Amino acid sequence: MNRSPQITDLQRAPLRVTLTSMPNTLRVRFPMCLSLLFAAWSYSLLAESTTVQKSGSSLPCDPSVATVITAHRSPSPILVDGRLNDIAWATAQISPTFVDLISGKPTRFGTRVRLLWDDTDLYVAYQIEETRVRASLTNHNDAIYTENDVELFIASDDAYCEFEINARNTVYEVFFLWESAYETGGFSSLPELNRKNLQPFNGVGFTTHPRGRRLGHFNWRFPGLKTAVYVDGTLNDDTDIDRGWSVEIKLPWAGMQALEPKSKRSHPPQHGEEWRLDFSRFNTAKEAVPSKDSGGWALSPHGIWDSHVPECFARVRFSTNSPSSKPVRKNTRN
Repeated sequence: MNRSPQITDLQRAPLRVTLTSMPNTLRVRFPMCLSLLFAAWSYSLLAESTTVQKSGSSLPCDPSVATVITAHRSPSPILVDGRLNDIAWATAQISPTFVDLISGKPTRFGTRVRLLWDDTDLYVAYQIEETRVRASLTNHNDAIYTENDVELFIASDDAYCEFEINARNTVYEVFFLWESAYETGGFSSLPELNRKNLQPFNGVGFTTHPRGRRLGHFNWRFPGLKTAVYVDGTLNDDTDIDRGWSVEIKLPWAGMQALEPKSKRSHPPQHGEEWRLDFSRFNTAKEAVPSKDSGGWALSPHGIWDSHVPECFARVRFSTNSPSSKPVRKNTRN
């Protein structure tokens, strides 16, 4: 995520008003009224995204009510091809559909995620409803956030990594850590996290995080990462209506070590252990006004236009029990 909400990113079928039948006085005033309407809607969206901060809270969300999803041990091997037709995925727990990143309200298209794991890897699968699947960027670490994408964040106590994927299976990946933990957390001992490779980062919309500034490695690669995309329709062809697309991600446990150089957390996690992961989707086309579609949707809302708040991430609970395909409940308290 590296963008600001734009009021011009409306639904592909834009509002059109014919003024030829109006009196001259209204022809002058009506566009002004439309401008005022758009300005008011824009202001309300921005005001909504900062309400929590103004209330005095140090975070834009309540971490105790984050959505919880269970990641079960995979009962069989998974072929990462983007199709999600392996027997294992049919047994995985299905998440609730994503909600608006800021307001937590329902969205116009469904997006769900599933997780599985085995001794060597963590698997994440997205199912994305979309009637016009489009993507143009093809180079690794292109600005995927300028297109429709799905995003995955994985957090430890002192760091997190971000992955963005478009419908062409182009990946953008970054590693972030809290500057205050660079020495104490053991990150300075990793050659790939040499200070010369890191750049200051202070969030997107929430720039007053109580932990202070972050450092970002914008040319970082997750070791052994594998992704695949399947488009259920025709990519970049608006002459028909697509059903959507799906994404599979495989992340070796061995690559998680950079997130916690000094941690004794096991890889894979123990039964009942919880991690913070964020699952989101960003869209260049928004639902038309008066909807307050921010263009960003997530499994667990953040209350602000910023994915970079680990405390707002969903909670993934790892289990060795038999999987169930029943959707999980949202906002489960401890």
